[in-house]
Amino acid sequence: MRLAVPDMALVVLIGASGSGKSTFAARHFRPTQVLSSDFFRGLVADDENDQSASADAFDALHHVAAKRLAAGRITVVDATNVQRNSRAALVSLAREHNVLPVAIVLDVPESVCVARNAERSDRDFGPQVVRRHRSELRRSLKSLQREGFRRVHVLRGVAEIDAATIEVEPLFNDRRDETGPFDVIGDVHGCRAELEELLGALGYRIERDAEGRAIGAAHPEGRRAVFVGDLVDRGPDTPGVLRLAMGMVAAGTAMAVCGNHEQKLVRALRGRNVTISHGLAESLDQLAEQPEEFRKQAEEFCDGLVAHYVLDGGRLVVAHAGLPEKYHRRASPKVRDFALYGQTTGETDEYGLPVRYPWANEYRGKAMVLYGHTPMPEAEWVNGTMCLDTGCVFGGKLTALRYPEREVVSVPAHRVHFEPAKPLLPPEELPPAADGAARLEPDVLNLDDVSGHRVVQTRHHGRVSVLPERAAAALEVMSRFAVDPRWLLYLPPTMAPTRTSSRADVLEHPEEAFAGYRSDGVQSVLCEEKHMGSRAVVLVCRDSSTAPARFGVEGPGSVHTRTGRPFFDPERTGKLLARVRDAVSAAGLWDELGSDWLLLDAELMPWSAKAGSLITTQYASVGAAAGAALPAAVAALEAAAGRGVDVSELRERTAGRAVNAEGFRDAYRRYCWPTEELSGLRLAPFQLLAGEAATYHERPHEWHLAVSDRLVAADPELFAPTRRQLVDTTDPDSIAAGVAWWEQLTSAGGEGMVVKPAANLTRGGKGLVQPGVKVRGREYLRIIYGPDYTEPRHLDRLRQRGLGRKRSLAAREYALGIEALDRLARGEPLWRIHECVFAVLALESEPVDPRL
Repeated sequence: MRLAVPDMALVVLIGASGSGKSTFAARHFRPTQVLSSDFFRGLVADDENDQSASADAFDALHHVAAKRLAAGRITVVDATNVQRNSRAALVSLAREHNVLPVAIVLDVPESVCVARNAERSDRDFGPQVVRRHRSELRRSLKSLQREGFRRVHVLRGVAEIDAATIEVEPLFNDRRDETGPFDVIGDVHGCRAELEELLGALGYRIERDAEGRAIGAAHPEGRRAVFVGDLVDRGPDTPGVLRLAMGMVAAGTAMAVCGNHEQKLVRALRGRNVTISHGLAESLDQLAEQPEEFRKQAEEFCDGLVAHYVLDGGRLVVAHAGLPEKYHRRASPKVRDFALYGQTTGETDEYGLPVRYPWANEYRGKAMVLYGHTPMPEAEWVNGTMCLDTGCVFGGKLTALRYPEREVVSVPAHRVHFEPAKPLLPPEELPPAADGAARLEPDVLNLDDVSGHRVVQTRHHGRVSVLPERAAAALEVMSRFAVDPRWLLYLPPTMAPTRTSSRADVLEHPEEAFAGYRSDGVQSVLCEEKHMGSRAVVLVCRDSSTAPARFGVEGPGSVHTRTGRPFFDPERTGKLLARVRDAVSAAGLWDELGSDWLLLDAELMPWSAKAGSLITTQYASVGAAAGAALPAAVAALEAAAGRGVDVSELRERTAGRAVNAEGFRDAYRRYCWPTEELSGLRLAPFQLLAGEAATYHERPHEWHLAVSDRLVAADPELFAPTRRQLVDTTDPDSIAAGVAWWEQLTSAGGEGMVVKPAANLTRGGKGLVQPGVKVRGREYLRIIYGPDYTEPRHLDRLRQRGLGRKRSLAAREYALGIEALDRLARGEPLWRIHECVFAVLALESEPVDPRL
């Protein structure tokens, strides 16, 4: 008895204890393919018969099975599997990985099972267990297919089991042995005349019947056509297109995948309840005029089409709506749905059509993917994929791609056969392309990559949405003020303050930060001195050859702000980066980290180096006005009091405001000092972001600061150290020490500190833990909230400030930054990195209180 098992399948052996499942598995499958429940019990409990370990054993078994299925390997589960809930978990696992679940049932008489168990010294259970297994097995036999098993093989008795053989069959979509060459043809939609013309342009010779109808075509050099689906509907001659395509497929000169229109046509021909729209009515009317035999053949042909083909050793994939790499050569309803319909965002455009998720923009598979489904004015390359639907039925053209030559061949539509719901952009309105095809090469920036509504998929925070109005604001900044985009690899996230303190005299206090992390399950936090300067991202290259080779731009690197603007003119930037480069060399980091470039997150001081005009026009003017007016007002009030006028309350309040104003001036003056060229500039790096093929956000913060210390040692004049203190959020003494350190920092004029999970990137029960919270000092906050914010009435009002939006923004921007760095390390194209960088910049325009 030959048992066919599809490639990559999850094979579930089902049978009572003693039915010979393990022997059967060992005979027909490699040891690495078989996952035995007994073996996994042994792994987790040192005893294969310890039934109390079954739950843990199956957890481990399912985990390993998932890894194998994700890699596309046949996996055999050797367990009794006689209970439905046990099988349900396995069927679900197969669906999750888009492989076919197969059941092989070993139905052996009870007496045989009991006798076999009796011969094994490790089986100490009685025949009642076998009897229960057999009873559950009998109840299961009728329901296996309904449970989701795509194939069910039942072997009854020892003789059938011994006679069985296993044959692994490739899936219908696995045509890797077909090497071409191919001519892949886009959506035809009933345009028979244009199809015949295109085949002629491709060199095919058309065969006709006695009535002159095209019934086949062959290429003299043995090329084969591949249709991407949607042969039918809308156009003037669906029967003629089907007759030609069916003849070519039958003769072996063509292949075809299923389109969504073929699937809907089959349902309509079978009398199913379908909506007669999108050109289906035209097909039904035209087919109604054909003989019954032809209609039956057309129905069977369309119904038999597979959803996608993998060709030429896996180097070419053809699917109607395209297909991400994870679905290639897989089989499941999810894969078929994507291949036929694609994926939508859940939104509709101004024409009422679904907005399709741009899967090709993120495609980085090794195979070329050719598809149709979505009409395009021109065939275009997007990361090794091409849409060949150029809207022939809408008055565009019918297009094919010669493979492997990558040559586009098109013929114009004879007329508009069907009015599109969405206008097809005429070719004369398209931007010119050198080779006749609009291309989006991976390293070329394109407006479409950053405009409109964007959804960025991140590993650590899922999908992050960017609204069109935010994108427009970001585009304005990036296009007018940013550094050369080839340097723009990362933008740092915003940082939220700690939860508002309930203490009478302060707005922020470290105890709230420690309590917040403790509630997130973070025991160890690192408190870092907060430097009052400007956030700086520093990209430094080892030598002059690094940047052109790695980033495609000349120069030593870049120093830009958290909104992507350059800090200094090119000359001053070059001098600063030369110092940074020399310090990195002296510290031995190039060779140690195996990279010729490094990306650093730092604070550039003084604050006045970047914010000089802001200080002059905003802070200094307020301070000067207060310094001139308030003492004079106090003097005038004192004189009035000397004349017997009761101004005591006003005099006291004005005197208090004068003291507050003096504190305001002292606060911002601490962070201003003169600089000339590099003299006076200080750089405090606190995180090493990335190097060649590496990111460091999973290294503890102490490691990053140790790297910074080495740079400080190499050039103490330029680099400033970052003081820090480790705090255990569960230890009162450690918390008290952290609070005392913060008080010491702030009383000496410091801004405060940043509290971070010591381990760096940290996930909690609700997702990403805040990457850091700032705890600013009482006097520093005068700069933020104004000289008089410490007055009780103002403090009471400020305690109502909402932090939820700010914390959400910080988490999203943090995830986007990490995603950008991960993509950078993977060597992904620049636009893929910019997708994240641009999203961070766009989120910065969200309406969040800038004082937080």
